[in-house]
Amino acid sequence: MDIGAAAYVQRIGELVEEVAEKQAGNVRQAAEILVRALRAGGVINAFGSGHSEAIAMEIAGRAGGLVPTNRLALRDVVLYGGEPAGVLSTSELERDPSIAQRIYDLAPVRPQDAFVLISSSGVNGSVVELASIVKERGHDLIAITSVTHSTEMTSRHPSGRKLMDLADVVLDNGAPYGDAILPLPGGAAFGAVSTITSALLAQMTVAEVVRALVEAGEEPPLYLSANMAGGDEHNRTLESRYAGRIRRGA
Repeated sequence: MDIGAAAYVQRIGELVEEVAEKQAGNVRQAAEILVRALRAGGVINAFGSGHSEAIAMEIAGRAGGLVPTNRLALRDVVLYGGEPAGVLSTSELERDPSIAQRIYDLAPVRPQDAFVLISSSGVNGSVVELASIVKERGHDLIAITSVTHSTEMTSRHPSGRKLMDLADVVLDNGAPYGDAILPLPGGAAFGAVSTITSALLAQMTVAEVVRALVEAGEEPPLYLSANMAGGDEHNRTLESRYAGRIRRGA
């Protein structure tokens, strides 16, 4: 059984191509939502817990990415809400629906903002409740999730709904149930994929946003790396356009 690095690279390469092809139309729809928000003076708010926070980091505040973005996180209740750090010590927090309202209320959100919520399982209470609040407040919502995994799961939200049930556009990261793609005898598996394919979808969406703006003769508000000459100055100039709208916390 070939279960080493080469086997993983081959399988992840196949999955990347599959996701890129199958999700191209949905990516274009997601980009249309974000372009509309940006043109209205909106900000893109991204949220993910656990490993999904890495995808929110792909969307908000990184080199080559869009400036008018915020990364929301469970720890916002500590950083901005005054809660003791101990509230973050439990892995059950992401399953708690009640945390979502606090995260939303603490964010500098305006009506024209759009949201990207990331959860491969798509069933935990915090992300489903946040999705519910986002839609109740009239925002457009993009979900990055695994349709296969989410379909196999029972929702942990009292409503029984899942993230994919609430989104205007669903970007399916193609991850299998359990996330791992290399099976072992006895039923175990390893080789997680959702972070890679979700990051792909996030960057594809940003690429489509940039394409749409450039083709319309508009200058995309993009970050330069802070680790290159002139990066800090360029970034501060763009960030100043969104003073009080975007934050770059931990």
